[in-house]
Order: sequence, then C-alpha cells, then structure tokens
Amino acid sequence: MSAATSPSPHVGSRPGGRSARVRAAVHRAVQDLLTDETGELPTIPVVAARAGVHATTVYRRWGDVGELLADVATSRFSGDIVVPDTGTLRGDLVRYACDLAKDLADPDTLTLVRATVGIGGGHGVAACRGEHQRQLEAILERERVRGGRPPSLERTTDAVLAPLYYRAVFTNEPLAPECARNLVTLLLADWSPGLRRRPVDGGN
Repeated sequence: MSAATSPSPHVGSRPGGRSARVRAAVHRAVQDLLTDETGELPTIPVVAARAGVHATTVYRRWGDVGELLADVATSRFSGDIVVPDTGTLRGDLVRYACDLAKDLADPDTLTLVRATVGIGGGHGVAACRGEHQRQLEAILERERVRGGRPPSLERTTDAVLAPLYYRAVFTNEPLAPECARNLVTLLLADWSPGLRRRPVDGGN
C-alpha cells in the first residue's frame, strides 16, 4: 500500500483499550528489535512474535513494515522536543538545533531514524521530518508575531534541519552543540531583512 493512499494508522482506533495496548506492544517490539545486537530485521512476522500479537493484526493496522516504522518514528518525535521561547529568533533556533542534535546523537534514536529512512522510503522520511518541521514553523511564526521577518520554512529546513539529519544518518561525525549553533549562525548571516540572500563571491 502506497504512502499516498494508505489510511492513517490511527483511523478507527480508540484511545485506551485493546487497540492502544496492541499499538504500545508493537511499538515496543520494534524499538527492542532495533536496539538488539542480534541484527534481526524488523519484519512484520518478527515484530508480531516479539509483541505477542498475530501478524494479521499488525498487517491490518499498518500494512507493511515501512508504515509501521513511520508510525513509531512519528510517535517518538511527537512532542519530544519542546519548542523554545527565548525571546529572540536566534535564541529559539539555537536552542532548537542543539536539542535536536542531542536527540539525534542518542544511539536508540539514531537507529530508529536510520531504519525508518532506509526501510520506509518517502513515507519514513516524511515521518522523521514532519514534527520537526512543524516545530520550526512555530518558531518562525512566533518571530513574525514579534514583528520580525524570519527566513522561510524551506530555507530554515535546508540550513538547519537537513544538515543535522545528514550528519547523523549518513556520517559518523559527532553532533556537537557547536555544530548546531554554527548552522543557525550561517542561516541568519545569509538572511537580510529584505528576505534576500546575500550575494555570493562578491557579486552585486
């Protein structure tokens, strides 16, 4: 089932009750499998056995392992990083970027992100970036309310969110707070009040 046509895994589920218990058990099974040193892949049958539920139950709710991983990632990142309010755009972005860098440096989080992106494809990528982009948009909107003219969400994502994810997922370079702060510094230095990027190589 494609990401474009698949129903939300939350549709038709009630808060609490058996549905919630199954979801919690399956999510826990996925996370346990990803952190196990056995290297066993989180297939639907393997996850179902670890969670103590029938595989048909997991297939019926999530469709495939890619959508399951995306749901686990969405749950993991939803509300995990509090949107900061330091009083300035720079302060908010620095706090946000440092918190995200710290989160992505956690081995369990990194394992989940790599598996979700690697197995879940576009659906997995969307799950990993969705909540973080909403948090960034909240920071930028707060700056607009203050009367400022912040960079666009796309520009901020490209300058801050994307490099942190790239460094975490595709390299073994450490995600130090200084790296996160430098990304914010470069973003704001490259952004003028007129919402124009500064010329490159001394151009006019």
